[in-house]
Amino acid sequence: QVQLVESGGGLVQPGESLRLSCAASGSIFSIGAMGWYRQAPGKQRELVATITSGGSTNYVTSVKGRFTISRDNAKNTMYLQMNSLKPEDTAVYFCNAMSGVRLIWGQGTQVTVSS
Repeated sequence: QVQLVESGGGLVQPGESLRLSCAASGSIFSIGAMGWYRQAPGKQRELVATITSGGSTNYVTSVKGRFTISRDNAKNTMYLQMNSLKPEDTAVYFCNAMSGVRLIWGQGTQVTVSS
């Protein structure tokens, strides 16, 4: 079974950057596509970005040009580099991964963008 642990969240000012990490452990050989989602207070969880096992990426329009998703298969870790952060990026960020036919979620990490 796969376990995912996010890290790297925090409090930053508008315009600053953060890099989130999602470390996978367990049956990592089964991991396929991975992704980042976020959930702001009172809102539904939304897709931020996805990356396939081959490295193809996809982004929600609101983060294109500011966020970059990547993965280091040797380190079993996925990243989300977030630049030019805005207050509307404030949310709990979750990573997920396809493990066979199962979708596995991490526990989330809080990102707060505020002056």
